[in-house]
Amino acid sequence: MAKLYFYYSAMNAGKSTVLLQSSYNYQERGMRTMLFAPVIDQRAGIGRIASRIGLSAEANAFTNTDDLLRRVQSKHAEEDKGLACVLVDEAQFLTRKQVEQLCRVADELDIPVLCYGLRTDFQAQLFEGSAALLALADDMIELKTICHCGRKATMNLRVGPDGKGLRDGDQIEIGGNERYVSMCRRHYHEALTN
Repeated sequence: MAKLYFYYSAMNAGKSTVLLQSSYNYQERGMRTMLFAPVIDQRAGIGRIASRIGLSAEANAFTNTDDLLRRVQSKHAEEDKGLACVLVDEAQFLTRKQVEQLCRVADELDIPVLCYGLRTDFQAQLFEGSAALLALADDMIELKTICHCGRKATMNLRVGPDGKGLRDGDQIEIGGNERYVSMCRRHYHEALTN
């Protein structure tokens, strides 16, 4: 029986790298995968997944109105051997409905679904997709990264042009190391206090 997996972490833990390696492992064995990347994150280009260490791959771009179950069903029917795995980058941008569709991919099509994303935003609030995945995923796996102090980083600090931590702003603001810093909870709160 296939499962829905949620691999979550703070920023800079290598989620995209692990996703690309997982897809490669399937493909190396002659199995087909289907990769998804949200249109909202265009840092590597629309429909492209890229890691900071230089790995990249084409992906199927999706918006929050796309029916992922139908898209997977269509691709699964096209392939000679069908799909062996579905992988989703930046899964925090999924809607609850899309997470439910991915549950059906695992349950009805018997295709494993591996979702990679942030658990919380810069205000320590759950994203819609992350909340749904935490509620519905069969398995949840934390990918770890570290704070500058060496402790496990669990928080995403958004910084302004002056490098100081920000408390307010839109939940979604796409950015990388120039905009976000992964920190342990202690240093996250200290950065917001200073």
